[in-house]
Amino acid sequence: MDDNAARVVLSFPDGLSEWGRDQIRTDRYRNYLRRMLDEPRVGDEREEFVDVGCCGDSLDLTFRVEAVEGGTCVGDGTVVELIERAGAIEGGWRVQSVAGPRE
Repeated sequence: MDDNAARVVLSFPDGLSEWGRDQIRTDRYRNYLRRMLDEPRVGDEREEFVDVGCCGDSLDLTFRVEAVEGGTCVGDGTVVELIERAGAIEGGWRVQSVAGPRE
């Protein structure tokens, strides 16, 4: 029996930079999320790494499951939709910024 969800909706904080948005909207990143989700439930949250480029430090972005439609498991055919929610982001380009590490 196929219990794959047709669609999973994930939200991310709206404080994410345009660079970060470009990264998470790629097919490769959505494929990564699809592999990491397994059996999502509404309200589940998980932190995932987002590439911030060559000069930034790591950025862990919290995704929240907002909806699961058509099944309970995530499979190759499951559509991963990303939407925004209110929230700030910590991390990212800190290495280049005034807030970054000092020696």
